[in-house]
Amino acid sequence: MNYNKKSVEDIEVKGKRVLCRCDFNVPTKEGKITSDKRIVAALPTIKYLREHGARVILCSHMGKPKGIDPAFSLQIVADRLSELLGVEVKMSKDVAGEDSKRLAAALKDGDVMLLENTRFEKGETKNDPELSKALAELADIFVNDAFGSAHRAHSSTAGVADYLPAVCGYLIAKEVGIMGKALADPERPFVAILGGAKVSDKLNVINNLLEKVDTLIIGGGMAYTFLAAKGYSVGTSLLDSEKIDYCRDMMKKAEEKGVKLLLPIDTVIAKSFPDPIDGPIEVCTVASDSIPADCMGLDIGEKTRELFAEAAKAAKTVVWNGPMGVFENPILAKGTIAVAQALADSSAVTIVGGGDSAAACEQLGFADRITHISTGGGASLEFLEGLELPGIACLQDR
Repeated sequence: MNYNKKSVEDIEVKGKRVLCRCDFNVPTKEGKITSDKRIVAALPTIKYLREHGARVILCSHMGKPKGIDPAFSLQIVADRLSELLGVEVKMSKDVAGEDSKRLAAALKDGDVMLLENTRFEKGETKNDPELSKALAELADIFVNDAFGSAHRAHSSTAGVADYLPAVCGYLIAKEVGIMGKALADPERPFVAILGGAKVSDKLNVINNLLEKVDTLIIGGGMAYTFLAAKGYSVGTSLLDSEKIDYCRDMMKKAEEKGVKLLLPIDTVIAKSFPDPIDGPIEVCTVASDSIPADCMGLDIGEKTRELFAEAAKAAKTVVWNGPMGVFENPILAKGTIAVAQALADSSAVTIVGGGDSAAACEQLGFADRITHISTGGGASLEFLEGLELPGIACLQDR
């Protein structure tokens, strides 16, 4: 895939109506935004467009509404954007209907408006050409800056690019620049750390990364399927029993490619999954070949934490996706914290791929010591798989 895409700086935007797809899928509680991080992340592109005389039409989805649902209205985003930009952000009552057309036609250079939640239209997630056309009719240029939705071929992320010249905003340019370089031309040693629950979620990621990395580290729930494939007893730990042969194939592939594949050498176990999550829990650490039949592994042990941290510290490029244990529980977060700490202390280029890993870095206060934290969990995973992301593939090449 070609990651060398035109950006907002490569086109003339003055006096032009620019439809800019952002990721305003913000968390809310009782009608209030609980984190405006995604809105703040879109500001550099919006400010550039305003300062260069564009007439800015922003759009985004929020949540998974079933049709029009006031609980998912983007009005709260328009209000927050108005505060952050210091100008009124006008809000349309529809996505690409009469009200949007009226507001878009009235825009002057530097004005900003926001369309209502794109998922209020049934055609959005189906990438309906009629909706894509209606969105395109509002504008002269399309800018995609929603990396978190770039792996979805929806009307507002990809379809609209069939009808308008399309380029990326700063957020996508940064994601593609940093992650694209890490995968295509990394400084070595290149270490990838994968965690999370299931092997089946990361089949293609493991396969693709084995072509590129010097060391692949596997922790989290998915490690137990690899340990089972090595002939170890894993008790009642998470197990993708259908993927045991796949894990054997991947270990063989690693050996053939000369890639170091690191698995847990000790693991934190308990008789039952802690419920409630803050309830009492008996924890002991055992060698990975003898998890008792009535126990499950819930986090990597102390020796494994040291092993993984050493590998990360020796690297020049590190990519991390997925926690090492049930990190929502403080008792079972030590493995995830150790990995986050190792990345924060490292002088390597460190990339954290969205989702739980990103949340862990932020909660621990390490975010500013990581080179790049991806804004898209699903999108960054597909990126690591080597898949073409529809919301990026549709943009004009440099």
